[in-house]
Amino acid sequence: MDAKKPYVIAIAIQVIFTGMFVISKAAFDHGMNTFVFVFYRQAAASALLLPLAIVLERRNAPPMSLRLFAKLFLYALLGSTISYNMYNLGFKYTSTAVASAITSLNPVATFLFAVLFRLEVIRLRSLSGMAKVAGVGLCLGGVLVIVLYAGPAIGPLNHHHAFGGGGGAAGPASGSSGAGTRTRWVKGTLLMLLSSATWSLWVVLMAPLLNEYPNKLLATSLQCVLSAAQSLALAAAVERDPAAWRLRPDAGLVAVAYSGFVVTGVSYYLQAWCIEKKGPVFLAMTNPLTIVFTIFCSSFFLGEIVHLGSIVGGVLMVAGLYSVLWAKSKEHDTLTTATTMDTVAGATQQEAADADSNNDNKLEQGRLASPERRV
Repeated sequence: MDAKKPYVIAIAIQVIFTGMFVISKAAFDHGMNTFVFVFYRQAAASALLLPLAIVLERRNAPPMSLRLFAKLFLYALLGSTISYNMYNLGFKYTSTAVASAITSLNPVATFLFAVLFRLEVIRLRSLSGMAKVAGVGLCLGGVLVIVLYAGPAIGPLNHHHAFGGGGGAAGPASGSSGAGTRTRWVKGTLLMLLSSATWSLWVVLMAPLLNEYPNKLLATSLQCVLSAAQSLALAAAVERDPAAWRLRPDAGLVAVAYSGFVVTGVSYYLQAWCIEKKGPVFLAMTNPLTIVFTIFCSSFFLGEIVHLGSIVGGVLMVAGLYSVLWAKSKEHDTLTTATTMDTVAGATQQEAADADSNNDNKLEQGRLASPERRV
């Protein structure tokens, strides 16, 4: 069960993200400011995580140096503040299907950053290395299909929308909900691509940080607090209307509570745990699952029209996901086998050395006991 736990956690993270896409899109369609939303999200996560971190990890927490604090500040700025604000603004200009599709580009960017930082190795002559490259290619191909090809439309699964309003086509060719013009569509896509790059870099940088500061909950909480302060400064500079800061009992409040407590709070910690156990590329490669979940949920809860291109792209991404996971599993098995063989060989050599030593001792004792040697 312990071997399967990282896979279960990774899938749970993607289910949480699916809920975020659907609920957040409903809030943005109802007029919520994306910068204000990110601040409330980070503030809610800080209110949840910081007390838990103080209670559970303050006694065994290593001392906080100025260098480590500066790292946490920069990582919060990169992986949370900048990434979330660019992504949500781009999300407002496009649709749930495209937003989740762009998220699936994270494996490509993360893989490249991991290779750059020498956290991942590509052996093109090995079967596992070719499977990695093929998996990344399938993921990228799936994203391109979803973004560039709409195809025949499939009607929504549920005509009674859970959040009211919404609907529309989930494809670039049709100008889906949230994308008023082609220019806004391109702008939104570019913002989400930049967000994907910053998040992927954060994932790779988190691996060595967790080795330096192993208290995952405290590291997560501090980044949330720092990101909340950074997001407040950014939102205050962008949004001056007091009415935009008001939370009402609607989709906006639900989105803030869900994103803050469940997404940033729970999934942030689960991501840190997953990175520590299986590495940064493993977590990023599970992102394509989100597109499959999101296509279904956006159609059912928001009444978005799903296109054939989204389904084909989702299938390609899932195929790419399992290709890379198989490659990593194969490499892990090979490494385990090699380690076991080295251990057995070392033990055999030690036993042989001990046997030779015992034989030498017996010969020496025989010589001392021989009458000829006593003369």
